[in-house]
Amino acid sequence: MTAPILRRLSDLRAKTADWRRNGETIGLVPTMGALHAGHLSLAEAAKASCDRVIVTIFVNPKQFNTPEDLENYPRTEADDAQKLAHLGVDLIYVPDPDQIYPDGYATNVSVGGSITDVMEGPFRPGHFDGVATVVAKLFLQTSADKAFFGQKDYQQLMVVTRMARDLDIPIEVVGCETVREASGLAMSSRNLRLSADQLARAAALNAAMREAAAKASAGEPWAPLEAAARKTLAESGFGDVEYFDLRCAGTLEALEAPARPARLLAAAWMGNIRLIDNIEVLQLKS
Repeated sequence: MTAPILRRLSDLRAKTADWRRNGETIGLVPTMGALHAGHLSLAEAAKASCDRVIVTIFVNPKQFNTPEDLENYPRTEADDAQKLAHLGVDLIYVPDPDQIYPDGYATNVSVGGSITDVMEGPFRPGHFDGVATVVAKLFLQTSADKAFFGQKDYQQLMVVTRMARDLDIPIEVVGCETVREASGLAMSSRNLRLSADQLARAAALNAAMREAAAKASAGEPWAPLEAAARKTLAESGFGDVEYFDLRCAGTLEALEAPARPARLLAAAWMGNIRLIDNIEVLQLKS
């Protein structure tokens, strides 16, 4: 049975108030729809951890950098509801636009500093403000106890965690492992827009990342590893590689070697589709 779909904040709050009166915990899975196995794994994690689960679907215009990208983003509400049916999700919140940004809306949530000044920040100006704003609203509208995000968007995970902490929103942000295609490519709604040939070529991104990470963990210097990976990606059909960075897992500070907990994060274009990924890099043995 598909979960009920609510579109008005008043209806959502009436339902969550009933759950609160019964002492039930609430898990939240914020999405923009076009659900895939990665999203479903978040709903499963929420179901295992909380009494009630809300999945939200809202294509947030504030986090897109071009009108074309917003227009082309897949919208598959009916299919999404069917995919969630067997998971026991309690409701799907698909807010009408005026429930998020009513007439006269004038507030923006911005997370500054080192975690937004690098990687996605320069390439997608304003993106994280849009993310922080809509996620703050969804945290408050749902009054959830826990919110579940995939680690594929690692920088985003850090941003929403910092935002909730800085604004004293009483919610636990839970990061869940990236779900991947059999080829290793991180699952993404944008993968739907790749041709069959592009989808096959895109697997080279994770392969190049794993090779570079293994060699960095073995003590090889980072700069030539990055250069080699960029060359491999170009030969595999990727266009612009916006970044291919070794960074501190806790601060996103750039690293020359994984002398402390580290992540390798990358963004690259396959045709007109921008793909991102990140993986853990094992720390050098002292």
